[in-house]
Amino acid sequence: MLKAVIFDLDGVITDTAAFHFIAWQKLGNKLGINITEAFNEELKGVDRTESLRRILALENQEQAFSTSEKAALATEKNDFYVTLIEEITPVDILPGISELLDKLKQQNIKIGLASASKNAPTILAHLGLSETFDTIVDPATLKKGKPDPEIFIQACKQLAVSPAESIGVEDAYSGIQAINDATMYSIGIGDSKTLNEANYVVSTTRELTYKKICELWQNK
Repeated sequence: MLKAVIFDLDGVITDTAAFHFIAWQKLGNKLGINITEAFNEELKGVDRTESLRRILALENQEQAFSTSEKAALATEKNDFYVTLIEEITPVDILPGISELLDKLKQQNIKIGLASASKNAPTILAHLGLSETFDTIVDPATLKKGKPDPEIFIQACKQLAVSPAESIGVEDAYSGIQAINDATMYSIGIGDSKTLNEANYVVSTTRELTYKKICELWQNK
């Protein structure tokens, strides 16, 4: 019996990738590092610290900064990002997601959030979804980020369900790996070739309906 659906945030509930890109690009310009949209795609599902490491590695600058200086750079990026996400409203919820969340609530299926973003609670508040989610995993409490399954395992614990009773929804390859390694059923949103390890892939959130989820669960 399906007891919980656990969602990633960016690219699944709303799309803040553009805001991340603008913020990272501003920091990159300061450091003399060109960050392209294609490279930004590789940062999907990756936490802030690891994203900064990858960005610095583009110009072999990993050793140019101390740990405290790197922390300050990550904070600078985040502070700018936070000013950008202040503009988010419920209009920015991706197509079909509001209806899916409402239906899951009606059916008493628990809803969790497993996002690497430390800003997730703020974003959910701007989207008007704070009360919709039964739990939000705090990434600051985790030892490892995606593709490690810890965040999804922790979400299941917080919801008091087993991974075998849960579905995970992601738009990043690292996220799908995390769901699979947590022994949950994985649904990917996006390109089927990129997300080829998912149990099932939809191209857009509009296709992720409650009916489709039930169908997949019954036939898994």
